[in-house]
Amino acid sequence: QVQLVESGGGLVQAGGSLRLSCAASGRTFSGYAMGWFRQAPGKEREFVAAISYNGGSTSYVDSVKGRFTISRDNAKNTVYLQMNSLKPEDTAVYYCAAVWASYYSFTQERAGNYDYWGQGTQVTVSS
Repeated sequence: QVQLVESGGGLVQAGGSLRLSCAASGRTFSGYAMGWFRQAPGKEREFVAAISYNGGSTSYVDSVKGRFTISRDNAKNTVYLQMNSLKPEDTAVYYCAAVWASYYSFTQERAGNYDYWGQGTQVTVSS
């Protein structure tokens, strides 16, 4: 079992930055691949970024490449999403998710393949 708690959301002007954090419970966090997703009002949940269990592999949706960076600190049981050059279209509730990777290095972009989800944190970017 893994419990995930996101933090770091808020209101920011376009062009600004935020860093989201996702703190995980459990002693086996390092064995999980992690992902960030977002959901805007009236839209489906969208993949944003993913990272392998050891941080060696990452993947991003095209719309955030070059602006967002996913990272993890397994000693702190935490995954991060650094968001720079934010745009109004980045406004959404952001969720982190975990899937057991059995220490195989892969990134997972499909929401349906994740086992655990956080409660979400709101990010609002004003124009």
